Amino acid sequence: MNFAKLHEDICFKRAGGKVIWQPRIDCWIADRLFADGELPGKYKGMSKVEIYRELGCSARIYEYNCCFYPVYDDTIRFSSREDGDFFTNIIETPVGTVTQTTKRTDSSWARLVTKEWVCSEEDLKIYTYIEQHTRWAYSQENFDKVHAEWGDLGAPCIFMPRVSLQRLYIDLMGVEEAVYALVDYPEAVDAYFDALRESQMQLIDVINASPIRIINFGDNIHSGTLSPALFEKYVLPEYQLRCKKLHEAGKFVYSHYDGDNRGLMEYYQQTGLDGIEAITPKPQGDVTLEEAHQYLGNNMFLIDGIPAVYFDEEFPEEVLVECVHKILDLFAPNLILGISDEISSTGDIERIRLVGKIVDEYNRKIDEKNGVNGK
Repeated sequence: MNFAKLHEDICFKRAGGKVIWQPRIDCWIADRLFADGELPGKYKGMSKVEIYRELGCSARIYEYNCCFYPVYDDTIRFSSREDGDFFTNIIETPVGTVTQTTKRTDSSWARLVTKEWVCSEEDLKIYTYIEQHTRWAYSQENFDKVHAEWGDLGAPCIFMPRVSLQRLYIDLMGVEEAVYALVDYPEAVDAYFDALRESQMQLIDVINASPIRIINFGDNIHSGTLSPALFEKYVLPEYQLRCKKLHEAGKFVYSHYDGDNRGLMEYYQQTGLDGIEAITPKPQGDVTLEEAHQYLGNNMFLIDGIPAVYFDEEFPEEVLVECVHKILDLFAPNLILGISDEISSTGDIERIRLVGKIVDEYNRKIDEKNGVNGK
């Protein structure tokens, strides 16, 4: 099957009612490779691409992110140093220097941040300078390399850098210090957000000129750290501005909401987004599938939807099957079915085949209904 064509056809409502099964499996792969040095059973020695082909499902190919890259002017210098388990990144500019320190951990290849990039108003002003002296570029060579590797497993897609407050929370400061910054030096925060917005609008110009049509905002929205008031002031206007510009170039746009959702559901329809990725239903998240459907309405897409815990043996397969059928009933055809948001390292990878069979049967019935004798 040409999953790339089906993926785009669904996003742009040309699929005649079909849906696509697009689970993410990075965590399952990475944790096993870290712990054991190899994958189990038939998957031993396989690449991620080969595993997707073996499982017979589509991939959400964010590897295309490498097609877009920042270009800094020559006043900004990068360096690093290593000291045992600690690794320090350094950015030097004419207005000062910022550093970030991370620590190696025993549980994964991910590193623990022990010192954030921004710890003061002075640090934030340095980052404002960095944003003001950043431009963006596109690499067709990188696009061709990714396409050669992944082929028709999915349509090209990317996720953009985080907006405003999410950028401070996750990338630069941490939640607590970012909240204090809003009160202690709001003018510096606003100046940084202005510089960040200008940089990201330039990135969108580059994206809009590229062949990639499916655009995600990789914001990890979580209503536990983002109140309605903060969302309305700092995130909603940025989303509306971004979506307007991307839609003018014919892009499909969605955002990653992988935390609690209940406090922000009323804003779904106001964002300008075409859909939302990784809304996590109960029993893992804080909303029901029915509530998600109510607030997404009949036009916005659900991307993902199956709680990741349903791939663990703690839950019988029947629970997973029932959930998949419910999602199809509620959200199809505005649906890119996936796991909210990845199968865990303890999940049963073979359950991915089970969901695939349900989706294949659903799509066969759609073909029969439409009088299509396709594959």
